[in-house]
Amino acid sequence: MIDPFTAVAAATTAFNTVKKFVHAGQEFENCMGQMGKWYTSVSDFRKGQQLQKNPPIFKKLLASGSVEEEALNLLILEKKIMEMEKELQTMLNMRFGFGTWDELKEMQRKIRAKREKEVYAAAEARQAFVNGLAIVSLLIVGSAMLFGMVYLIAKAKGMI
Repeated sequence: MIDPFTAVAAATTAFNTVKKFVHAGQEFENCMGQMGKWYTSVSDFRKGQQLQKNPPIFKKLLASGSVEEEALNLLILEKKIMEMEKELQTMLNMRFGFGTWDELKEMQRKIRAKREKEVYAAAEARQAFVNGLAIVSLLIVGSAMLFGMVYLIAKAKGMI
């Protein structure tokens, strides 16, 4: 399971590196690797948040701390990410002009939709393969049973 707290720590490290590079006068383009790490960490955080909404039974029973404490921690981490995102938006818009952040978000939506479509297509192909394999297996088992019955009947009548 993805730990949201670890993901936010990684996002914070990547964000601080981007900020340090930009403030040191480096071109924003040189920070793209760190921004990629930041986006990956934020994505991991959000996935971890989703997974924590429906935790496994053993986590429910053995979790330390209250539900309120966990909710407060996740809320604070989400707000921290939103602050980082706002600052990155400002840096991008200052470097490349107003509206760059909106263009980035639109590209992300398109890429995400395309990837989800590809993932769904791959899942459907796997399911079709499994279904085909099951059908072939059933046909083989059915044929073997039919052959066995014919063989036993022929043997019982003395034809073999």
